[in-house]
Amino acid sequence: MTAALPVAGNRFVIVGGASLVGSATAAELLDAGAAEVVLFDNFSMGSEQAIAHLRGHPRLRIVRGDALRLPDLLRAMEGCDGALLLAASMTLNMDRDPWGGLDVNIRGVQHALEAARANRLRKVVFASSNAVYGYGPNVMGELVESTPFHSVGAPPAAVLYGATKIIGEQLCRDYRRRFGLDYVVLRYSTVYGERQHNRAANALYIVETLERVRGGERPQVHGDGSETKHFVYVGDLARANRMAFEAEASDVAVNASGPRPVTTLELVRMVTRLAGSDLEPEFVGDTPGKVRLTSGGAFRIAHEEALRVIGWVPEVEMEEGLRRLIAWLDGNEAKAG
Repeated sequence: MTAALPVAGNRFVIVGGASLVGSATAAELLDAGAAEVVLFDNFSMGSEQAIAHLRGHPRLRIVRGDALRLPDLLRAMEGCDGALLLAASMTLNMDRDPWGGLDVNIRGVQHALEAARANRLRKVVFASSNAVYGYGPNVMGELVESTPFHSVGAPPAAVLYGATKIIGEQLCRDYRRRFGLDYVVLRYSTVYGERQHNRAANALYIVETLERVRGGERPQVHGDGSETKHFVYVGDLARANRMAFEAEASDVAVNASGPRPVTTLELVRMVTRLAGSDLEPEFVGDTPGKVRLTSGGAFRIAHEEALRVIGWVPEVEMEEGLRRLIAWLDGNEAKAG
């Protein structure tokens, strides 16, 4: 029996669909000929703005529900063929409410997998994270799929988030072992792109830099600017999600990262240039206790295995992706004005 699930003519549910990645993937699946895409969300973190461009599409259905309520998921997945599991509490939420975050990231995934099993879905794609490799000075060099988890010195919220993603991946493995449910895990690197919540940790450096520069202030760089980020453009990630369904692959976990990593200094300089400014950055210390987009030293999240397993490579370079994000932010401000 093949593990490939063609998008054309089949029905998909996106759990946590009213999100940056959810809305982009819904558009990708609809463009590829999906018979129906169901966006399932409780709108606690997802937003109406993220899915406004999809409303009214004849093959799109929006279902309000909570991943912590199994009956909601059982109903939403009726008649579906595949499910993308995106719903999760991120590091900032985990910092504010660790118990709630653990519930969503573990019990919510259990519920989604159980609903997929009960409804005889053919394949699940689980959104994991490069957080499964951990944080801190040990997380350096080439991060490949077999890199172990490091947590020494990292903030508790970050470690809890990474640990829940490891558990989610193992729940997928367990459901395949017990019930034969095919799955692919994609370990997302830091996502950015149009329709991004501009206060999310992912976008923080980008938006803060843009706002300061546009206000005539020097952009700020935390630390010495050498800290590495490895972003991936949301359109590339949407394509990875589609290709994970369509590939023969099952029972695998692969990285989905952007073309190359950037340092914080590179990122700030890039945004400053795209904003049409030549202001020099100001180096500032970190705010004690503030949870922010963290990483270790210099690292690269390898994506070669994704090419081998699902045929995917990232296409959008960081500068082009930032150009698109800034154009979208400017367009939204113009509409609001």
